[in-house]
Amino acid sequence: MTTKISKLILITTIFISAMAINQTAYAETHAEFKARLLKIAGPLGPFAMSEDFPKSYFLISKNLPFMVGLTLGHPMKTKLGLTKEQVSKIKEIKKNTVPVVAKAGKKIKLKEIELANKFIAGASVDDMAEMVEDIAEMRTKLTKKHLVCIDQVRAILTTKQFKILQGYAGKKPVKK
Repeated sequence: MTTKISKLILITTIFISAMAINQTAYAETHAEFKARLLKIAGPLGPFAMSEDFPKSYFLISKNLPFMVGLTLGHPMKTKLGLTKEQVSKIKEIKKNTVPVVAKAGKKIKLKEIELANKFIAGASVDDMAEMVEDIAEMRTKLTKKHLVCIDQVRAILTTKQFKILQGYAGKKPVKK
């Protein structure tokens, strides 16, 4: 019974979080967006020192670009020379992608916290192995969605704009 209640609470939380993301106007600042994601993320797990929600929950969290953020949120984004139509299309990708990513990231995070709590309770490796497989599968699916998002944004950009973005990726932004 407790497991069913926990699952119901989890599903309700994920649904409400996804609804909140969809309802929010996309004219918010980057700081407001990050604050909203932080609220959805909730507290850290028992062994986590930090996280970058939901980015921390991709299978490949550091070596693929986050194209929407680079095009819409980078301090040097004006150098891209995006047209209004390009910005509109990228915002539409963001509107359709962020709720899905946040929901999946939260689900992965909760599963990882559940695994950590099993470890704390003394579970054996065999008892935790299936959960690890589930987490790996969820992270893989989320990363595949990320690849689709990257491809969608790349298709909107010109070759020149994409080259400029490649220069931004992986570097700390410096305002000039």
